[in-house]
This record gives sequence, structure tokens and C-alpha cells, in this order.
Amino acid sequence: MTVKVASEWLNACSGCEISILDMGERLLQVLELVEFVHIPALMDHKYFGQLGDGREIEIPEAEVGIISGGVRNEEHLEVAHEMRKKCGVIIALGTCATHGGIPALSNSYDNAEILERYYRTETTDREDAYPHQGIPPLLDACYALDERIKVDIMLPGCPPHPDHIFAALAALVEGDTPVLPEKSVCDTCPTVRKGKGELKDIRRFLQAPAYTAADEPLDKMRCLLEQGMVCMGPVTRAGCGGDAVHPRCISARVPCRGCYGPVSRGGNQRLDMLNALASNGIDIRSLPENVSLLRFSGAHRQLRPKRKET
Repeated sequence: MTVKVASEWLNACSGCEISILDMGERLLQVLELVEFVHIPALMDHKYFGQLGDGREIEIPEAEVGIISGGVRNEEHLEVAHEMRKKCGVIIALGTCATHGGIPALSNSYDNAEILERYYRTETTDREDAYPHQGIPPLLDACYALDERIKVDIMLPGCPPHPDHIFAALAALVEGDTPVLPEKSVCDTCPTVRKGKGELKDIRRFLQAPAYTAADEPLDKMRCLLEQGMVCMGPVTRAGCGGDAVHPRCISARVPCRGCYGPVSRGGNQRLDMLNALASNGIDIRSLPENVSLLRFSGAHRQLRPKRKET
């Protein structure tokens, strides 16, 4: 007996669906155990029937529903509710679904500001109205999936590592709950740390960090945060390296950007990172800006428009 799986993408880029394909030969093992009955990013299945003559969204019933992307407009919300209705277990796949992802950076602005910036420039003639025909109305913000529907399993990542997708599907087929990493990136990072107080200055990532050669072992390289790079490792959930453990960005000698979201489900990467820097004696006012510390986790009202002066 196979497990039926339905998959949907909302406010997303399809990178999570590509990560499903990146399971490689393991995907063949998965396909022996699960049947994808709906996955628009990878196979043709229309919402309103193949001829478009339906009046209500048609998503087949399934034991497992996988949803990538956050909820930004009324269509996303309608599809999310239909998936919740038709699927026994809902998996939020990717950081856009679990924490808002990059699109949730728009939560720093209200819709009027976003439309003004997007459709008008100094040389654009002003219009009476913005395009609206056939375009789903925007919600007031970009929401993580669990803000609008009940979510059973969170699989963060931009995108999630194929190892974790495979492990989650395999566990569900066996009737188990997937076990995901609960440590921070720092807890799995092999670079050399000299200890608290070594970090003196923060600098933008405009020059390469110090290391001797591209093939230098990671356990010989100085911690990038201690080199002054704003590495989000202390406040970011581990897992980007999959079963290989080592963080992907760190392995490429690049500071962690925070794509797996906060370590704990309700964490605030911006506040936690500012606290981490301040506890090391860094003047956080020296940062050019700090909104980008929430570049992957601006949903759950972490980012909101500035109050307008009256």
C-alpha cells in the first residue's frame, strides 16, 4: 500500500521542489512507497479541472500534504485551506513556509508602499489604479503557513536539505514522526574558536575571510564570526549540511546567512543576534542595518511597517 502525497507551492520559487528531485536515486525508493497525486511544480494538474471548467479548487485527498512558500495573497490562502481540508498531515516545506523566508522582508512595508515602489518611478506616468484584473488581492502581510492553517511538521531550509526531506517521508511512511536537528549551526561548525572577547569589530562581507587555501580543513580555519563577519550561526538552526553535518555556507568559507530560521520555533534571529554581538562587546550601532538579520524569518510579526509620523 502506498501513501498518497499532495504538494503545493504558494509564495515560493520552486527551490524546495527541486530539493525533492535532488534526493537523486533515493527518489526512486520514495516513489515505491508514496504516490504523488498532486504536485503542480513537477506535473500537470489544474486547480479547476484539466479543461478549466470547474468552479471550485480540485485537490485530491492525500495522507500527506507538502506545502512550500508563505501565504501572501487570497489565492495562496484559499489553496492552503483546501490542502488542510484534503490532507491528513501537513508539512511546511522550506523557510518561506515555516518562517516567511525572503518574501517576508516585504513586511517592513505596507501594501501601498510596495505597490508604489514596484509600479512607479520618477519617470512613470501616474495611473488611477494598479493592475488588478486576474490578480489575487494581496493580504496585509506575508504570513508563515502556521499563521493561517494548522501545520503538523516543519522542515525549514532555503531549500531544505534532500537528506531531511527523504528522512521525513520515510518516517511518515513507517508511521513515525520525523526527527530534525535541534542544535544551532555553531554547534555543528568545526572552525576554530578562541573564545568570548576575541571579536572586536564587525565588518561587511566585502572581502574574503582569512584562510590559507580553498582546500584548507575547516577545523583549521578561524571562526568567521570571530574574524568580524556577521555570521548567523549562533542563532540559526542546524541542518543545511544534511547528514554530512558541516554547514554548507561555512564549508564554502561564507558566513551563515540564517536560511534555516531560528534555533527554536519561536526564536527571533534579529534580537538573538544583536544580543550575541552585544555580549561580546560589539557596539551594535556600528552595523549598517539590522533588518537583514531577519532576511529569512520576518513572518510571525517579526517585521512590521514603521509607524508613520503624524
